[in-house]
Amino acid sequence: METGSPDHTGTAGTAGAAGAGAGTVADEPVWTGLPPGLLRMRRLLLVVWLGLLALAAGLLPGLLAGPVWALSALLPLAVLAWGWVVLERNWRSWRYAERADDLLISRGVLWREETVVPYGRMQLVEVTSGPVERYFGLASVQLHTAAAATDATIPGLDPAEAERLRDRLTELGEARSAGL
Repeated sequence: METGSPDHTGTAGTAGAAGAGAGTVADEPVWTGLPPGLLRMRRLLLVVWLGLLALAAGLLPGLLAGPVWALSALLPLAVLAWGWVVLERNWRSWRYAERADDLLISRGVLWREETVVPYGRMQLVEVTSGPVERYFGLASVQLHTAAAATDATIPGLDPAEAERLRDRLTELGEARSAGL
């Protein structure tokens, strides 16, 4: 499976589909990306914190040691420019897919990480939203399983989608754990 396509659709199975039939393409999960509000929120936080750091790094040395030292503000500004691009790449890498028996969560730019959470293993599904997330109209879904290492989170969802996902995952988890 290729997970790095920019449109989040993946292209796995298309090369082999010509010889193997169209069945392999239908088996691919339908990936859902995160809404752009998460990217806006993270970029705003980046600008606020690094903007304050650039102001302090330029103003304090400039006043105390001379105007040439005010150039030290360029380092936080360079980090801000780099972070702007990295945040978008990271945001594009997050996606999730609901399958018949499990939930897939994929993320990561350099190191891809794909988490598979079987519905029957879910013990708790939480929807959380901090003050900054609420301001941007976002919520996160956190899945808890018996193993602490397999807890998974889907950040930056629309609150209605987060509640829908929570209700669906809870329903499927109860059905799978009951053996239905």
